[in-house]
Amino acid sequence: MLAVDLSPDLVRGALDLEPTATGLRPHRLPARARAQNVEPQLAMAESQPSGVRLVFRTEASAVELDTHRTVYSYRGLPPRAEGVYDLVVDGEVVTAASTTGGTRVETDLTTGEAVTTAGPAGTVRFALPPGEHDVEIWLPTHETTDLVALRADASVHPSSVGGPRWIHHGSSISHGSNAASPTGTWPALAARAGGVELVNLGFGGSAMIDPFVARTIRDLPADLISVKLGINLVNGDVMRRRVLAPAVHGFLDTIRDGHPTTPLLLVSPLLCPIHEDTPGPGGAVLEDGATRFVATGDPADVPAGRLTLRVIREVLAAVAAQRADDPHLTYLDGRKLYGEADEAELPLPDALHPDAATHRLIGERFARLAFGPGGPFAAVT
Repeated sequence: MLAVDLSPDLVRGALDLEPTATGLRPHRLPARARAQNVEPQLAMAESQPSGVRLVFRTEASAVELDTHRTVYSYRGLPPRAEGVYDLVVDGEVVTAASTTGGTRVETDLTTGEAVTTAGPAGTVRFALPPGEHDVEIWLPTHETTDLVALRADASVHPSSVGGPRWIHHGSSISHGSNAASPTGTWPALAARAGGVELVNLGFGGSAMIDPFVARTIRDLPADLISVKLGINLVNGDVMRRRVLAPAVHGFLDTIRDGHPTTPLLLVSPLLCPIHEDTPGPGGAVLEDGATRFVATGDPADVPAGRLTLRVIREVLAAVAAQRADDPHLTYLDGRKLYGEADEAELPLPDALHPDAATHRLIGERFARLAFGPGGPFAAVT
């Protein structure tokens, strides 16, 4: 096996590669944005490489990737499934693998105390079909992953495969919570259907209209941009109606400073029954051995400005209407991606996040509505 230099031109979907004690850590926010963040949840989420993949061209019959992962769990709650690495060859998902070892961080939600257990790096090995191919190795969505070494039994070169660049910002649903694999998140599925290059800025628990995220999007090359806001504002109970519209206007204004005519899609929340009419904060409980989310706010507080998903959709639709002078801005009601009829057939297993089948449904619908004929992204793709 030949050692392959882990150069930035082999890594897509990451905005920074940070040298660490164990390797190169892909980040989905640049260093300047990370320096302005004070929230541990976002720091964890942006370091989890959803949508990040190694992309190269090779005639190798086998490749090996060494990584050092950091896995997070919470005392008293079931652990998440092992992270998955997806192998894509010439645009087709071929197989998947998981690794071992790494660092485990277990947090006590009642005290905030975290216990860290260190472990060694692990390896995933993939066999490749004969001939020269464009190869992608998609990294796990929810494990912080340091790239340690890449090896192949033939030379490896940067690949020219690609398409228009789509930047998407959203919550844990966009991050990929409960998806079966990194290519099974709804943004990855939609990107594949639309023939675009995904930069996934979906951050679990952390789509909070942060100005440094807007500046990040402003400064990135982009052919298409979408912003999905709402669920984290409610389940975090971080904002009131008075400041929501101005904050969203400011977020969009910042993006427009760098992308005045780029197609920009503003997406409101998917249906989530626990928060449709009940404010946050949201909490997690253990029910029949599984994690389930609940809304703990009081609906009587909504007239005083507390946010629900119904209120947020109303505000976001009004913001889009107020920006009617922007012909490249489109509003999409998230219930067109997952709504009342879908909830009856595909209920959210933990009352908050979609399962693998629902990720597929959302991805297919987004691709049709955004990339399909007459969609706001159709002219570019």
